[in-house]
Amino acid sequence: MDITPLVPKGRQIIHAYGDGGFRISGTRYQGSVWILPEITLPWQACRLDQLDVDSLEALIAPAAPQVEILLIGTGPTMLPLPSVLRQICSKRGIAVEQMDTGAACRTYNVLLIEERSVAAALIAV
Repeated sequence: MDITPLVPKGRQIIHAYGDGGFRISGTRYQGSVWILPEITLPWQACRLDQLDVDSLEALIAPAAPQVEILLIGTGPTMLPLPSVLRQICSKRGIAVEQMDTGAACRTYNVLLIEERSVAAALIAV
């Protein structure tokens, strides 16, 4: 019996991560990425200490697509997110969860399939 979940057409699903990048919906991305349900974009952050308000601007700006959950893939290990970033996201109504990048990829896929309003900022491993 096939238990592969159905993914709506045009949704960005993560197929693989590692070797410094990601394979998302059949396309290879080298380096870190922003991923939203309908688009994947390169992201300049390579380490958690590079995250600041400007690095999250694409998501937290008033004109940005509205998401309810932001997953931060912090690299090979889970690291704490600076509290100022958590506070800024909270003011926009965005719940933030940080975890290692592998866990963030898997969690993103599950939430996407559940049709939740999710985005992920993933530091490449």
